[in-house]
Amino acid sequence: MDYKDTEAALSTITYNKDIIEAPTENIYEAISIIAKRANQINADLKKELVDKLDEFATYNDSLEEVFENKEQIEVSKFYERLPKPTAIAVDEWLKGKVYHRTPETE
Repeated sequence: MDYKDTEAALSTITYNKDIIEAPTENIYEAISIIAKRANQINADLKKELVDKLDEFATYNDSLEEVFENKEQIEVSKFYERLPKPTAIAVDEWLKGKVYHRTPETE
């Protein structure tokens, strides 16, 4: 998924509890769903970052030689500037983009 075009907040925002819990009618369930989505987003971003950094990797046997690769630094800075996974997950939750269901109990 493309998280670069997200409209999630980069700063701290206070949300209304009633808006967060509206889809589930239970604040704890809503927070649990948001947390699970944030973990998914974090895993996606981490995998994407590692894949991009591996493109620039230079392997050598000498531990004394350390090369600063400017492309790696720029990629890392770009990912640092992205909103946090929790902010992206809350934004998706409020826009109704997160699918959730409760299995029927017998």
